[in-house]
Amino acid sequence: MNVLVIGGGGEGIGRAVSRAFAAAGDAVAVADISAARAEEAAAELTAAGARAVALTGDVRSAADVDGFVSRAVDAFGRLDTLVTVVGGQVAFVPAVRLHDMRDEDWDLAYEMNLRYVMRACRAAIRAFLAQGGGGTIVSIGSVTGTMAAPMQAGYGAAKAGLASLARTVAAEYARDGIRMNVVSCGAIATAVANAAGAGEDVPEIPMGRLGRPEDAAAAAVYLASPQSAYVTGQTLTVDGGVTVRGPFAS
Repeated sequence: MNVLVIGGGGEGIGRAVSRAFAAAGDAVAVADISAARAEEAAAELTAAGARAVALTGDVRSAADVDGFVSRAVDAFGRLDTLVTVVGGQVAFVPAVRLHDMRDEDWDLAYEMNLRYVMRACRAAIRAFLAQGGGGTIVSIGSVTGTMAAPMQAGYGAAKAGLASLARTVAAEYARDGIRMNVVSCGAIATAVANAAGAGEDVPEIPMGRLGRPEDAAAAAVYLASPQSAYVTGQTLTVDGGVTVRGPFAS
């Protein structure tokens, strides 16, 4: 397969996703706002024997998002899978209660978690339809899309919208062979989590630890693969059991 990973240049989930697809034998276009990160990631994949290209742009730019897709198609001849990774709140806007949230922060949370995903999906779907043969879309989401999101209302609302978008894409394009699913992550040990002081051992998580980027990446590869050919419009939760933990769990 030929895969475009938006947000795969740095460390964390995006880098793990890029590595996982390359390890599965796929060609990977790595898109990142940092040219240095994108080129480093692509060079790593190429050194490991994969076909990879680096793309640079800003997901806040509609032209750049469209460009990611068109440049991936130009590089590989066709596009089979789109993976959207960029997202989050605390990396972009303050974590505050709703009555303290500024309009511009709400808008940025929406921009970084949902608007660009719609644009990327739109561009990828156009490519899938033009080339024929269908395609798959996998978006990295969050359990905050189905749970309360104290201090992160904008983020949670956007992630809830992401799951709805996946259901709509699934229903609208199933007959065209196009699937879309979401990997809904719990707490993952990324640079942001580490900077916030999250430790490896977390007793509040039933499995007792933070998730690893590779946990999310494995789910993304599965949802893009023929093994999940009859799965679309779904949310696969990767959270160590957080969303099933009851109030009396020990």
